[in-house]
Amino acid sequence: MERLQLVYIGNSEANLQILKSSEEIAVFHASNLLEANQFFRTPEIFDAILCESPVPGGDAFETFRWMRERPIFNTTPFILVASEFNEQVFKQAFQEHIDDFFVTPLPSAADLVSRIDFLKYYRDKINLQKTEAPVKLTYKMPVIKRLFDILVAFFTLLFLSPFLLLIIIAIRLESKGKVYYISKRVGRKPFDFYKLRSMRTGSDADLAKLAKDKNQYATQTQKSEIDFSLPCPRCAQMSNGETCSPVLHIREFSICDFWYNQQKKEIAQSKAAFIKIVNDPRITKVGKFIRNTSIDELPQLINVLKGDMSIVGNRPLPVYEAELLTKDALSKRFLAPPGITGLWQVELRGRGGNMSEEERMRLDNEYADHFVGDNYSFWYDTKLILRTFPALFQKDTV
Repeated sequence: MERLQLVYIGNSEANLQILKSSEEIAVFHASNLLEANQFFRTPEIFDAILCESPVPGGDAFETFRWMRERPIFNTTPFILVASEFNEQVFKQAFQEHIDDFFVTPLPSAADLVSRIDFLKYYRDKINLQKTEAPVKLTYKMPVIKRLFDILVAFFTLLFLSPFLLLIIIAIRLESKGKVYYISKRVGRKPFDFYKLRSMRTGSDADLAKLAKDKNQYATQTQKSEIDFSLPCPRCAQMSNGETCSPVLHIREFSICDFWYNQQKKEIAQSKAAFIKIVNDPRITKVGKFIRNTSIDELPQLINVLKGDMSIVGNRPLPVYEAELLTKDALSKRFLAPPGITGLWQVELRGRGGNMSEEERMRLDNEYADHFVGDNYSFWYDTKLILRTFPALFQKDTV
């Protein structure tokens, strides 16, 4: 049986007896830091260092920092042993990321062996994560996809130009303003996004109110601001008016740091990243028709010719939506090109416009997976295009 090689720095006879009582532990004892340095200068690899605080001959924290600066000790667990509990020493050990903290007497030898085995596994894992190069996901537009985009966009615009002219006239006759709509969207990069206008002019000013009342992706229990009247559940368990964390004084209110940040986190999680208005009242009669038939999307073929978009891809997002998708799990969708149609659009329209925000994120990421490495499939894009045609006509203006 292989024994744990431990260095114990200090003079507690009770702790040394516990360590020496186990056949699974080999103890190298140093009564002070000067003696301990002799062990550290040998080629011997130790499984853990247990150091008393205070310790004769120096500072246990300085010894810990010295060890972590040397690669040979980078994965060696360091355990601080105090003769009695001291809150200041405990907090410093926590802040400096010392692996464990015990108060004399040590736990049983069997418990120590189990704990040190875990700490060794944990430190080996942390060190491996630091040394492994992060995987960088890259995107490259397949040549066959770009060639397909150019040919389809050019001949579709050429063929439909007389029909587009009639639609443009109908839009202009129903409501004043430009017949086209340009907004900034974000795909692989920001670009000018073209659509036929389907709403009355000046309708963007109503978006904030509609997003609050009719957003398809909004949760039912959205929280918009910190509620200072709510008691902190952690502070409620403490006595003598103590608080679980430092008290913040904001305006005329007082709130502990933990409860303030916990509520901020809940507010951020409750905000929907996407906005999709159900049965939007800003849409005109002609606008409703061109939306239900996706005719309003046809000017995006110009974006395709310019290279801003592809025929198939993830939907380009307004800037205010893209800014919310900053986490790795969410930003993955931007590995794929922005597209006129795609997996999310087909699934959404096939269900009459009903889809959760989480499912939309999952579908966007699923399509993005096809652009990592050599996963791209032209046949997969073709199937999505074929699924788009029966989904063009729908009841809801989503």
